[in-house]
Amino acid sequence: VQLQASGGGLVQAGGSLKLSCAKSGRTFSNYVMGWFRQAPGKEREFVSVFRWTDGDTYYSDSVRGRFTLSRDIGRNTVYLQMNSLKPEDTAVYYCVFRANRVVATALRIPSQYDYWGQGTQVTVSS
Repeated sequence: VQLQASGGGLVQAGGSLKLSCAKSGRTFSNYVMGWFRQAPGKEREFVSVFRWTDGDTYYSDSVRGRFTLSRDIGRNTVYLQMNSLKPEDTAVYYCVFRANRVVATALRIPSQYDYWGQGTQVTVSS
């Protein structure tokens, strides 16, 4: 499995960006796919994922209502539409993939994910 993320950049506070992550390689059912982020000097933080098991999308409290995760099944791609961006959203954003099911309480744990993309930088200026 390989994950190719793109779409990061520099934007002013209140602006928008859309990240993309294309997955290649084996096809799995019961997968989880989405995004984490890491700001300088901080630990990796859960942002949003889609869980195939229940068809639900999960968001962190810090991005809920501003970010939207969507999928293009035919292209094996997930997107993260980020609106109303804040300086505290500045981070490297990582696409993640888990090849089998996981309980909802574990979705926010970085070690639960088997595959990580290379990261794309998002910088929000004030």
